[in-house]
Amino acid sequence: MTASTSPQNAPFGLWPSPISAATVAAGATPLSQPQADGLDAYWLAGRASEGGRTTLLRQRGAELAELTPAPFNVRSRVHEYGGGAYLVVAGTVYFSNFADNCIYIIAPGEAPRALTLPGSARYADFAHDAARKRLIGVREDHAQAGAQPVNTLCAIDADGTETILARGSDFYAAPRLSPDGASLAWLSWDHPRMPWQGTELWLAPVQADGQLGSACLVAGGPDEAVCQPEWSPAGVLHCVSDRSGWWNLYRLAGAEVQPLCERAAEFGSPHWTFAVSMYGFRGDGDIICTYIENGVSRLAQLSPDDGKLVQIVNPYEEIRELRVGGGAALILGGSPTIPLELARFDLASARPDVLARSITDLPADGYLSVPESITYASGGNGQRSAHAFYYPPCNADVTPDGAGKAPLMVISHGGPTGMATNTLKLATQFWTSRGFAVLDVNYGGSSGFGRAYRDALKGQWGVVDVEDCVAGARYLATRGVVDPERLVIRGGSAGGLTTLCALTFHDVFKAGASYYGVSDLKGLDDDSHKFESHYNEYLIAPKPASVALYLLRSPINHADKLTRPMIFFQGLDDKVVPPQQSEVMVSALRAAGVPVAYMTLEGEGHGFRKADSIVRTLEAELYFYLRIFGLTTPGQPAVVEIDNLPGAA
Repeated sequence: MTASTSPQNAPFGLWPSPISAATVAAGATPLSQPQADGLDAYWLAGRASEGGRTTLLRQRGAELAELTPAPFNVRSRVHEYGGGAYLVVAGTVYFSNFADNCIYIIAPGEAPRALTLPGSARYADFAHDAARKRLIGVREDHAQAGAQPVNTLCAIDADGTETILARGSDFYAAPRLSPDGASLAWLSWDHPRMPWQGTELWLAPVQADGQLGSACLVAGGPDEAVCQPEWSPAGVLHCVSDRSGWWNLYRLAGAEVQPLCERAAEFGSPHWTFAVSMYGFRGDGDIICTYIENGVSRLAQLSPDDGKLVQIVNPYEEIRELRVGGGAALILGGSPTIPLELARFDLASARPDVLARSITDLPADGYLSVPESITYASGGNGQRSAHAFYYPPCNADVTPDGAGKAPLMVISHGGPTGMATNTLKLATQFWTSRGFAVLDVNYGGSSGFGRAYRDALKGQWGVVDVEDCVAGARYLATRGVVDPERLVIRGGSAGGLTTLCALTFHDVFKAGASYYGVSDLKGLDDDSHKFESHYNEYLIAPKPASVALYLLRSPINHADKLTRPMIFFQGLDDKVVPPQQSEVMVSALRAAGVPVAYMTLEGEGHGFRKADSIVRTLEAELYFYLRIFGLTTPGQPAVVEIDNLPGAA
């Protein structure tokens, strides 16, 4: 795409843009879970045009191969969020198939065949036990209807026979076998903790019969979050722990857990999905790692013996995952000018070779807004600092017509223990190229800024996150760069609660959009899946003290205070935030006479994967704001029905 040479005048919000909703849906291919197997690179790619199916790709030399053709969908449902859906060992692939929850094997040159039978079990996060010719992984069994599933570590033999190796904890993750096959390390944790609050790292010998011997606790506890245990080539167990207040790297030396590089930086991330990797080992034992410092990812080489950390120059400011193998690092990264891409980074030459791009046809630079990283005062007396990325409107074809300032869209990310990054996203540029400013907020509770910042949301969900979004909007309005009368807020899941609370309990925003957002905290508890069933005890308060706070902070109980127009989007198959969360809120707004729109999507769960869903929701949200702000052009067809809209027929 190339920019026009003759800019036209147009009001903010009505700028003509080449970045259509269809461009966003077609252009963004989700990339995830890279793995290295010798010189071969593997990764998962989402296919929005195929109903959101996820497929496994392999790059071998110059040859790119798809190993899992339709209808295979390489996706795990453990913890509902999945991850860790496949493993590659010497050319043989093991993967979880979403439709039947079975594990399949792809031997070299062969078609996929089932290893396990369809049933009540789901599997994720695999390790290969070569000596015993078996797979080890996390199993989540849903056999007992109406009860929470049972999570264990299990071994799966070549004939599909399953053997439980560890049980008794509420959750398990990261089974990692030592290079000699003699020891198994793993993580576990129990309710009410989430894995970024407190986990335990265990180590046990593997006995001659394949069962585990007596396990010992290596690290972790109720107030220490350990993640990503890995073995060095020499058989030394490493992990990431936040015992210092930051997720730093450690190794096991006898009974001592030694810090390798104490730094106010995050070498780990919250365990929302399985098998995320942020470090790996070179053959000589040095560590190639990525870490987050001041909201930006760095790449470095760490010597475990002297703690020397040497920066590796690279073009990325966000590195989501990193795998080391075959003399290279596979990096899933992006930057303000680079959409998420997978690159093989040769460790000898420090040269990146891009293997896959999430967006292959980028608009010209003249349509792309480059964000500014900002920090501003927040809280009742400005006693806290909040972080965000500010995207100004940008479109080379347009000169603002001089009538007012840009409308501002504030984005509250999900999680709420998530993190906003500055990687180029067409979904953001869709708005900025039309004359909207965008503020993507890393409110208190976000990851990437240390445990203290993450814990700022403890007992304060619906308060701190909302204050930081409100303060960010006011900060930009005070700077005079956005229109204080056209401030909108949008968010998904936990960010949906932030959105609803901001509109219900504050008068700053004029409209908002909730994507599968939480409106009823009690209802969320009642309907929640096992993984998050006690999360509110941390975010709000332990039971039964939480009852009064649930009522106080749930927007559904204060619908009379919500007088701002809203649009809701909801997947009908959502098991994390079920449809009734949105439906009750929509009904209340309709009855109160507040302008409201509601769009449901069949076959979508918690997060939209289908191209048609992405197109429909983006176009509807834009149409909604334009109607609310009186910016629609004559004869423009309705994209979504808006109830209670003044002046509507």
